Amino acid sequence: MTRATWRTRVGFILAAVGSAVGLGNVWRFPWLTAENGGAAFLLLYLLLIVTVGVPGLIGELVIGRRSQRNPVGAFRELGGSRFQVLGVVALVAAAVILSFYSVVGGWILRYTLASATGAYFEAPAQYFATIDYGLGAIAYHAAFLLVTVAVVYLGVDRGIEASTTVMVPGIVVLFGALAVWVSTLSGSAEGYAFYLSLDVGYLRENFFDVLVAAAGQALFTLSVGAGAMLTYASYLGEDRSLAADATLIAVLNTAIGVLAGLVIFPLLFSLGLSPGQGGPGALFVSLAGAFADLPYGRLVGVIFFGVVLLAALSSAISILEVLVSYLVDEHDLDRSVATTGAGGLLFVTGSVAAFSPTVFGLLADTIANLVLTAGLIGFLLFDGWVLGRLARKEYERGGGWIARATAAPWYYAIAIVLPVFLAFTLATGMGSVLGVPLSSPSALVVALVGVAAIIAVFRRYPASS
Repeated sequence: MTRATWRTRVGFILAAVGSAVGLGNVWRFPWLTAENGGAAFLLLYLLLIVTVGVPGLIGELVIGRRSQRNPVGAFRELGGSRFQVLGVVALVAAAVILSFYSVVGGWILRYTLASATGAYFEAPAQYFATIDYGLGAIAYHAAFLLVTVAVVYLGVDRGIEASTTVMVPGIVVLFGALAVWVSTLSGSAEGYAFYLSLDVGYLRENFFDVLVAAAGQALFTLSVGAGAMLTYASYLGEDRSLAADATLIAVLNTAIGVLAGLVIFPLLFSLGLSPGQGGPGALFVSLAGAFADLPYGRLVGVIFFGVVLLAALSSAISILEVLVSYLVDEHDLDRSVATTGAGGLLFVTGSVAAFSPTVFGLLADTIANLVLTAGLIGFLLFDGWVLGRLARKEYERGGGWIARATAAPWYYAIAIVLPVFLAFTLATGMGSVLGVPLSSPSALVVALVGVAAIIAVFRRYPASS
C-alpha cells in the first residue's frame, strides 16, 4: 500500500498548526491562565514553549520523518520490538484526549447553533448545567466526532490538508477581527492588565504550581507526547529543516493562543465578569453570558463559537489520524475501515465521558497531563539514547548550516535536560494525584533517579540504522 504524503510544505505546516491550535488555545489556555495568576502563567508558558515545547516538538518530528511510520511502527522500526510500548503510550494518549475532546467539541457545536437563537442568553449558567453531561451531550459529541471522521476518511491530502488549509487562516482572521472589536469596549483595559501585567509576588509564592500547570499546557497545546506530530511528520516526503518547521509551528500556534487571550479577558472585564471562576465550563458560562449584553450578541456568539469549533476540529482531526495511521500501517486495513472503526471506539469512550463529569474531569484534568508528559519523556530519551547520532543526522537533514550549528545543543537538551525537567513536573503532578505531594527537592531526586534508570536501559539497545 502506497503511503500518503503531503502535497505542499504549506499544507504540512498548516495541518500541524491546526493540530496545535485547538481547545488547548481557546478553552484550556484562558481557563488555566485565570486560575494561575494571569500574566504569571503567561510568562512561564511562553518560556516553556521556547525551551521545552520547540525542542520536544523537533524530537517528535525526527522520529516520524525518519521512520515514515505510525507511533507503534516507528519505534519498532527504529529501535526494535521492545520499544513498541512507547508507541502504545502514544495511542493511549490519543484515545484519552479525543475521548474528552470530542465532548467539549460537542458543547461548542451546540453553543454555535444556540448563539443564533440566543437560547442561553437569559440564564447561561443554568443552560450549561442542562447540556454539559447526559444524553444531549452524547448526541452532540457524536455529531462532532462524525465530522472529524469524515475529514480523516478522505485521507491526508484530500481530507486533512485540504480542510486545515482553509480552517487555520479562517481562525486567524476571525480571531484578529474579534480582538480589534473587543479593544473598543469600555473596561477592556482591566482585562489587558490582568493578562499582561506581571504580579511578581504571586509568581514567587506559587512558582512551582504555576510551573507545572504551564508545562502541561505547553505540551497540550503543541500536541506533543501523543504521537500526532510524529504521525504528521511520517507523511513528509522531502528534505527540509525540521527545526525551522517546528519553530514556525510553535510561533503560529502560540500567537493564536495569545490572540485568544486578547479576545477573552478584555471581553470578560468589559462586562464586569471574573475570569477565575468556572473551571472547564468558564468559556461557556462567562463568555456566553457576556454575549447577551453586547450589541449584535447573537452574531458575535456565532462567530466566536464558530472559530472555536474550527480550532477544535483541526486538532481532533490530527488526534484521530494517530489511531487511523496505526490501523492502516500495522493491520493493513483500508483507510475507510480504519477510520470508521476508530471513530466507533471513540464514540463509546467519549460517551462515557459525556455522561459522567467524574470521568470527564479525570481524563481532562489529570490523565491527559500525565500521559502527555510521560510520552514526551519517552520520545526524547529514545531520540537521545537509542537513535543518538542518527537523531542528530535527521535533525541536520535539510537544515543547512544553522541546523548543523544547533544540532549539538538540541541533542543535549533532549537527551538530558528536558527529560529531567519533564520528569520533575510528572513527579510533582503524580504526587498531587496520589495525595502525597512531593517537595521540590524530593521531586527532583525522583526525576533524576527515574531518568537515569531509563537511560541505563535505553543505552543497551542503540539503533543501528
